[in-house]
Amino acid sequence: MLVEIRGSEVRITADSGTQTRLIMKRRNFLKTTTSFAATATAAVPQFTNAAKSDVEIIDIHQHVNFHGRTNEVLVKHQDTMGVSKTVLLPSGGQFNLSSTNNGRANGLAARVFGTEAAIRLTKLHPGKFVYFCNQVPDLDSTKADLEKWLKSGAKGIGEQKFKLELDSKPMQLIYEIAAEFEVPVLLHFQHKSYNMGFDRLPSMLKNYPKTTFVGHAQTMWGNIDANHKQEVMYPKTKVKPGGLTDRYLADYENFYGDLSAGSGQNSLTRDEEHAAGFLERHQDKLCLGTDCADKTGEGKGCSGAGTISIVKRLLEGNDAATAKIMHGNARRIIDFD
Repeated sequence: MLVEIRGSEVRITADSGTQTRLIMKRRNFLKTTTSFAATATAAVPQFTNAAKSDVEIIDIHQHVNFHGRTNEVLVKHQDTMGVSKTVLLPSGGQFNLSSTNNGRANGLAARVFGTEAAIRLTKLHPGKFVYFCNQVPDLDSTKADLEKWLKSGAKGIGEQKFKLELDSKPMQLIYEIAAEFEVPVLLHFQHKSYNMGFDRLPSMLKNYPKTTFVGHAQTMWGNIDANHKQEVMYPKTKVKPGGLTDRYLADYENFYGDLSAGSGQNSLTRDEEHAAGFLERHQDKLCLGTDCADKTGEGKGCSGAGTISIVKRLLEGNDAATAKIMHGNARRIIDFD
């Protein structure tokens, strides 16, 4: 293993037949190595409702007022799933613009509240939650709004879910801000709806090498398949390896995947033989997220609990890969301090 410190970044190259290179912010390096050491030596994982799981779980994708769910129910929901820490992803402001699909995408099209609501809930439960910040990208105030929240404690930007080309000028502003503050940006990719132009994403990954991009949603997870038809949101066919997502995760150090929602779960269940290999192949680039709006946190009605169970089953016997996806990778790209 080779560890190189370059300015504000730490690069790790590990040779296991093929070269795997990881990149993290220097300020997170010591914290991350300490975290992994603690995980390896602790007799009992330190997180809420430890009896539900044998590995710490960090959920990088939840929302305040998701389809009207109350904060009290959200807290219980996360406890029931055995989650230790949750990233709250707020909506942007309420605007009637083409980028918000004439207002239909306000609240992330799911009645989700904005950054201030995420801040309030985090202050009530500082050990359980951290928050990202969000704003509609094509406002005159976007830069000032995001910078204000990032300076006050936001750990990232997102969920960016707006009807814009992913390489448009407003979106590039988002990537610039994320790079400046050394925080990730989480993007909802959905063909002809949000962050369009998934096939052009490599140009942004190359142009903004200091920005950590986290991909999510239907177009992200449909494209694990080299034969994916972009208009199909939840494909059920067997997967041919080598799709766009497969290649981006392998080829770009600054691109990660958020396994949340029905789209993430579908990528695991449509072809489980492929999914097991995919999880092992990209174990250093995938993060557990739930993005479920149910009130129970368990059973068939909770897709998040289902995804947790599926990942554990597909990686049974590979404790190291399971730990990376359940919490390790999240700690590497998000500052939870």
